[in-house]
Amino acid sequence: MWKPPEKIRWSPDPGHLPDADERASSTLFSSLQSGRLALRNRTWVPAMVPWRATDNGYVTPEVLDWYGRFAQGRPAAIVVEATGIRDVPSGPLLRIGHDRFLDGLEQLVEVVHRKSGGTTKLFIQLIDFLAIKRRPDRVKFLKRFLAITPQHRQTLGMSEAEEADIRQAMIAMTDDELEQVLNAREFEALKKGYREQVNDMHLDHIKDLPKVLPDLFAEAAGRASRAGFDGVELHYAHAYTMASFLSATNRRDDGYGGAADARVRLPLEVYQAVRKTVPEDFVVGSRFLASEAIKGGSTLEDVCHFATAFASAGMDFLSLSRGGKFDDAKQPKVGAAAYPYTGPSGYECMPQYISDKQGPFGRNLAATRVIREAVRKAGFDTPVVAAGGIHSFDMAEAALNDGTADIIGAARQTLADPDWFLKLETGHGSDVRLCEYTNYCEGLDQTHKQVTCKLWDRLQLDEPGVCKSSDGKRRLIAPDWTPE
Repeated sequence: MWKPPEKIRWSPDPGHLPDADERASSTLFSSLQSGRLALRNRTWVPAMVPWRATDNGYVTPEVLDWYGRFAQGRPAAIVVEATGIRDVPSGPLLRIGHDRFLDGLEQLVEVVHRKSGGTTKLFIQLIDFLAIKRRPDRVKFLKRFLAITPQHRQTLGMSEAEEADIRQAMIAMTDDELEQVLNAREFEALKKGYREQVNDMHLDHIKDLPKVLPDLFAEAAGRASRAGFDGVELHYAHAYTMASFLSATNRRDDGYGGAADARVRLPLEVYQAVRKTVPEDFVVGSRFLASEAIKGGSTLEDVCHFATAFASAGMDFLSLSRGGKFDDAKQPKVGAAAYPYTGPSGYECMPQYISDKQGPFGRNLAATRVIREAVRKAGFDTPVVAAGGIHSFDMAEAALNDGTADIIGAARQTLADPDWFLKLETGHGSDVRLCEYTNYCEGLDQTHKQVTCKLWDRLQLDEPGVCKSSDGKRRLIAPDWTPE
């Protein structure tokens, strides 16, 4: 992962531990009732991909254990990992693109509701993503995969040459020379691997995305409702299809790209299709980016416009993330696919303890506050979920009380200690296992290994019934906590 040049080392601060009176009067542990969204308090576990589904996208016992363990900590809400809405292969990621997935998803809902004592609302994040290929071997790409065009011939001055001779000429070139011959997309495909983009209007299935996606999302949301979920979170963030429509890099000329009003059009149409499909009391919100954190990305003014449009349309919550784009991802090794959290925008999404002067904690809060203020100024009270390096009662309470957010999301801190909200709430704050923000978990995610936390994955490995990683070296869920 990219790291800022300053390389300042930061340590998480647990802050002060609230006493009984502070807990009773806190905003964090107060209930929230806003339209369809009713939470017992303001605690929220954002979506994390644990790589525990089958290769065909089915729920496994390991998936049930993962979410069941979070449920034991009784957060107000848990968002299930990004779950594919298409019935296409996607590796060990959950899928919801067909009714055959319902049985496992129903089991997942039952486990979370039971293990949380009925106190945790369970939402599932719905995602669409476009095709991405692994970085090719240079010679193979130039010899077999690259389509030779008249533009190549003209640039090389080889208009009448045999195609094989053109390919050999390219193979003999340096990368600097080759960059002058290939167009930007071809050179990117060589250096990072080919990936589809929403701007690829020459591809019929990309051109037709606005026709196809509303129904796909709506059908998936309908299945989520039938499976017993309390709601869905529409994934409009990071490097994926819907975020790409919102991005300022979206240059489509069909009414779905260019100006901010056009870029938000499909996300709104998807939401409207979902809303029409699910029951009236079913919660529908979205996760999107407060900042793309890339050159030429959407401005904060754009995002305020999106957030206000979502609130006006009737979304039940707005959850804000940051960065995580393909645009600035690190070049992968040959045979590997690009990973959108390896560049500067990826760092903004998951900053670690080696950071810059701003530090890794609460890095998204300032933008979140501006966005929430824009939504309130427009006359909407839609709850806003803040996230990004929040790991203490003081940080959470401050964000809730200064107008930044209405709900506190914490992914890595909850992975480090699934009971941390509950420990704070019940006066056991001194027992909290504090995330060190080394991004050990992110490293596992990048290599598609089962995600765990280094603070607990080697503890009590000989404990009876412990489920272990594929290599047998790590436990897959945190040890149980029993208050003394």
